[in-house]
Amino acid sequence: MDVRRRGVVWFLVLAFGGAWPVWFVAYFGFGLSMADPLVQVPTAFTPALAAIVVRKWVTREGFADAGLRPRVRALWRWYVLALIAPAALTFATLGLAALLGFWSYERTSPWLLPGLMLLSVVLAPAYWGEEFGWTSYLRSRILPGRPGAAAWCTGLVWAVWHWPLPFVGYTHFDHPLWTIPLWTVSFVLQQVALSWLYRRSGSVWVPSLAHAGNNMVIGLVVGLLLVERGGVGEEAVILLTAAPLALACGLVWLRGRGGADAQTGDAVRAGRLARSRTLRRNPAGTSQTWRNVT
Repeated sequence: MDVRRRGVVWFLVLAFGGAWPVWFVAYFGFGLSMADPLVQVPTAFTPALAAIVVRKWVTREGFADAGLRPRVRALWRWYVLALIAPAALTFATLGLAALLGFWSYERTSPWLLPGLMLLSVVLAPAYWGEEFGWTSYLRSRILPGRPGAAAWCTGLVWAVWHWPLPFVGYTHFDHPLWTIPLWTVSFVLQQVALSWLYRRSGSVWVPSLAHAGNNMVIGLVVGLLLVERGGVGEEAVILLTAAPLALACGLVWLRGRGGADAQTGDAVRAGRLARSRTLRRNPAGTSQTWRNVT
């Protein structure tokens, strides 16, 4: 087994093995609901811990391509997009629900949406745990050279990792045989969008912010207005939120098709700079030096 595959296998073993047993033991053994943040948050960092262990001790590849630097000044446009996109998708979901007769407009607190957007900024580090594992590590290694397929595959794995949650108190599905497949599609679409943000920005903090917005803005607003007050069923809510997200994923896929990752561009520029410096230091050995650095 080559190094990349060994790393992927170990990552999956650690990510699943570090979360699933804890969830089941906490719920069935101690009666602790996974909806409790004090129980939920620690295991949310399992994918990040798995990626750290694999990078440092299994494959020993280090963290050069991990996208750890926030680079807020250089990437501010991407952070703004990651912040406002969940709000835009929320409006699109509610608009679609109203158009189809699932929901009628009602006044809510004018501070609800801005407050939740601010909360998503505060809680973005909590979602770094998943993004550093799934989006930063697994996506680029599960199907190298095929970013689109890799995002879909990573989304599927990410969804499967969440499958036990309806059975350990995190949420409740009346018809899990129907709802979990729809939930899985929703996770795949989310990962496609998060992967695109990561590829284009090169920082794992950008999709971390978008992930926080997905849960804090879309999840809470749609849950309040459509589920609690509107009485809309869970399957319909998943489909309503997935529809505008699917459209957004299609648009970014068309827009980004053939585009290089931000990390790839950085690596190319770094390679050119290294070759230039090497050639300046050793002009007599240009031919041999060029072969060494390429």
